[in-house]
Formats: sequence, C-alpha cells, structure tokens
Amino acid sequence: QVQLAESGGGSVQAGGSLRLSCAASGYTDNFVRMAWFRQAPGKEREGVARIVIASNRTYYADSVKGRFTISQDSANNTVYLQMNSLKPDDTAMYYCAASSRTVGVGFRDFGYWGQGTQVTVSS
Repeated sequence: QVQLAESGGGSVQAGGSLRLSCAASGYTDNFVRMAWFRQAPGKEREGVARIVIASNRTYYADSVKGRFTISQDSANNTVYLQMNSLKPDDTAMYYCAASSRTVGVGFRDFGYWGQGTQVTVSS
C-alpha cells in the first residue's frame, strides 16, 4: 500500500516562506517521478514542480520559477518543496504526487496522491 503524506502547510504573509514535505511509504520502487500540484477553489489542479527521481532533474511552472525549489531525500523517500517569496496567488491546497510513468505532466499522469496540505498567503 503506497502512502504519500504531506506536511508543512500553513498561513504566511506575502513575501514569506514555507517548506512542504512529502513522505512516501510502501512500495515505491516503481516511482519514476514525483511532483507537487496545487488547486485553488474553483480552479483546475495545476502542476507546480516535478523531479525525476533517478536523474534529480527538476521542472517548474512559470508562475513559481525562481521562487520554489523541489528536492528529494532518496534515503528517506521524502520530497520537499521550498517556497520563497510567497504571493497571495500561491494560496491553494498543495498535493504531493508520484508517477511510475516517464512521460506526461498532467495530474492524470500521476497515479499516487497525498491528501494535501493547505497553504494560505495573505497580503
């Protein structure tokens, strides 16, 4: 049974920082990529950042490039999202996701999901 458990969300003022963590447990040997998605009320779930586990290569949405950093601790099966210079537009539920596929960037390409952690940024 695969489980992804997010933590680290909270409320901050604009310009502040948060660090999200995602701890994976269970059978994770088939994970190829991990990612962070977010979903604001009334909006579609969007990809924020993803990392290729074997190569450590990272990709970011234009809206967070230069402010967010995704990283992994392979030994502990944990992925992080460091979020700096937060803006009110970053307010959303943030989800950790994992994929056994090598291609596809939409949320339908990721088969494993955490429950989400709320991030609220006030102006």
